[in-house]
Amino acid sequence: MKQKFAYSRADAARFKPGFRSYFQDRDLGVREATGNRYTAEIHRACAPCPKEGSGVHWHSVDFQFNYVLKGWIRVWIDGEGDFTFRAGDTWTQPPGIRHDVRDFSGDFEVLEIVSPGVFDTHEA
Repeated sequence: MKQKFAYSRADAARFKPGFRSYFQDRDLGVREATGNRYTAEIHRACAPCPKEGSGVHWHSVDFQFNYVLKGWIRVWIDGEGDFTFRAGDTWTQPPGIRHDVRDFSGDFEVLEIVSPGVFDTHEA
């Protein structure tokens, strides 16, 4: 599959309601440019984290990488424990690993890169 040239300018960034009600998402054009092979999005907080967290879930993915741009997030990763990641921190989640977003700051933003670009989320 031939990939297309794509770009996303910060001054024209548009955030839309995300998969979770407390996040807004900015699509960086990677999904379209790669024919759904990959996606890259910025997720930012738009409401407080629910008291019960996101709920334990997992994704049908081959690869998932996260880079915290602003603020902090507390995440439970099955078999690894609880982690608080701050601006500049990264983590890679193995395919299918159960996890739960437990809390995040009001200014939280994360860059997420995933393959494939379209995937299912399963509540655990």
